[in-house]
Amino acid sequence: MKTIFLNEWQYYLKTRLFLLTSLVFMVVLAGVTGLGVYQNQLQYQQYQEAQQHVRNQWEQIDAMNPHSAAHYGSYAFKPTTALSSIDEGIYPITGQVLRLEGHVQNEVMYSEASQMQSVSKFGKLKSALILQYMIPLLLLFLAFSSVSGEKESGRLKLLLIQGGKPTQILMGKALGVWSYGLALLLAVILVQIVVNLNSLQSDGWLRILMLSLSYAAYYFVISALSVYFSARWQKPTAALSFMLALWILWSIFLPSIFNSSVEKMFPLPSRKEFQTAMKEDRAKGLDGHNPTGKRKDELEQKVLAEYKVGSVDELPINFDGILMQEDEEYGNQVWDKHFGKNNEILARQKSFLQIGGIINPFISLQNSSMGFAGSDYYHHQDFLQQAENYRRVLIKELNDKHAFGGSKTGEWSWEADNDFYKSIPDFAYQPASLGTKLDKYLLDLLLLGAWILFSLVLLNRASKKLKWI
Repeated sequence: MKTIFLNEWQYYLKTRLFLLTSLVFMVVLAGVTGLGVYQNQLQYQQYQEAQQHVRNQWEQIDAMNPHSAAHYGSYAFKPTTALSSIDEGIYPITGQVLRLEGHVQNEVMYSEASQMQSVSKFGKLKSALILQYMIPLLLLFLAFSSVSGEKESGRLKLLLIQGGKPTQILMGKALGVWSYGLALLLAVILVQIVVNLNSLQSDGWLRILMLSLSYAAYYFVISALSVYFSARWQKPTAALSFMLALWILWSIFLPSIFNSSVEKMFPLPSRKEFQTAMKEDRAKGLDGHNPTGKRKDELEQKVLAEYKVGSVDELPINFDGILMQEDEEYGNQVWDKHFGKNNEILARQKSFLQIGGIINPFISLQNSSMGFAGSDYYHHQDFLQQAENYRRVLIKELNDKHAFGGSKTGEWSWEADNDFYKSIPDFAYQPASLGTKLDKYLLDLLLLGAWILFSLVLLNRASKKLKWI
């Protein structure tokens, strides 16, 4: 097997077209990777500048009524991750900026895709595009004649007569093709490591390792299957045609079919339906029998009894602030209910999409690539949850100041000073560690592993057929 492997590489290195193609491909790959890293760093710098600008505006508030400040609000910016330069995942679609204000939970704004002049099926030229589409295509072109070409030339018989074992021949050729894919993958990873060396922590190294293993597994499947079909068909063109058809099916058609299917199986409510349901629950109550007016009267009686007074005018505090915070707490319950339902639907969609990896390893590769790069649905959801938690703390601080800061009910002109606004901490997003999300991708990894075993079984079956050539 080692001899076959080395012979394959000797053949590659003697072929001028292979060397020229590899050189051009490596230059393009390094250039795209470097450009992706540069764009990623530029976006992160813009994120920091925008976050600092918003914070400076907040700290420069001289004097303002806390309720007005709640409407003034703040912003949460979703930062890029170190590995999003390899795989942006869903980030260009989901947006990057979330406005945080009282009475309402906003949607993420300013998605990159919405600002593009044209939208391609494959997106921008990023490392993921080359790693997921171009390199597998290159590998199958490299492998399609690896065995069938040997049959036509008669060299395969010579190898068998000289004592070469069919299993070792096929494995040596598969490993030769696979090692070429690994070399291209390594080039991308090395650029990432060199550029981000100072910022990589233990979590970053783990993500790079798992990302590399996912692509390595997929490349082996492509290499092994290409060699298998090359061994099974007599003519190289037949093996090439079949593998091209399989590549198109895996990379283009099946992902679209699976995505459309899960969206129909577990449909999300339309934006209009979602917003209408939110408004109704907030106005009429979660159970439909506890409207806003009733909740206000109950709260008023509770506070009057607590302070032992007969009217809100006699309260030593500002009832308006208490009322607004109560409304916020109720709105939070409405948000948890409806966004929780949406998250459950999205989680089901994601789970059933992962099952598609049984017949399409490309789906497992995409899921694991986005997950380990920190740019998938689960990581986006983590950002939204942290931003919402901060929004709730921020608005509660403002409402509590309005209620207990020294004003009385009805004093809307009362203002809090600058020191108060400076004392409220800024939003600081803490990216989720891979350890907390790793269980989300175990199925993808298991399915990639299953495809490797399936490929090895096919190679073993093909090797038995070679004995009778």
